[in-house]
Amino acid sequence: MTPPGPFASFDAFYRSENNQLFHFFRRRVGREEASDLTQEAFTRMLRTGAFDRVENPRAYLFRAARNLVIERARRGMRKKSGLFPFDEERDAPAGPEQALAMEASDLRRGLRRAILAMPRRTRRIFLMHRLRRQTCREIAEEIGISEQGVEYHMMRALARCRKVVAFQRW
Repeated sequence: MTPPGPFASFDAFYRSENNQLFHFFRRRVGREEASDLTQEAFTRMLRTGAFDRVENPRAYLFRAARNLVIERARRGMRKKSGLFPFDEERDAPAGPEQALAMEASDLRRGLRRAILAMPRRTRRIFLMHRLRRQTCREIAEEIGISEQGVEYHMMRALARCRKVVAFQRW
């Protein structure tokens, strides 16, 4: 039986439509997969015997091609919704230096929160002592309180900082 249309055989049909089908796939999925999908589309058409049965084999071929693109997209979505592939660069365990850097960063954040949570006067005295390197006597004179008062505020500030450090190491 001679197929209807301008094609005398499947071989002639393949030679006539192969380039156009390849370009159809290349625009949608890229060069790497285009040749595989082109082969798959022609194989499906030949395997089902549709070339001999359909009135317009070209339309049938391109409908099958669209279906292959849709199937590929669905397969990709299913793969993405599953487990993620292991990326050695991104997912590698942290080295000792990196672990120490992360711990130091966490500790700095904790200490910053503790300092900001201190009462205003305690925070001010602590920062004067630790950042400006002022003595208790210098702080007492500048603020107008006794040296024992400065020591009291320093004890409170250091106690808060110790809690943060103890919590971070736990």
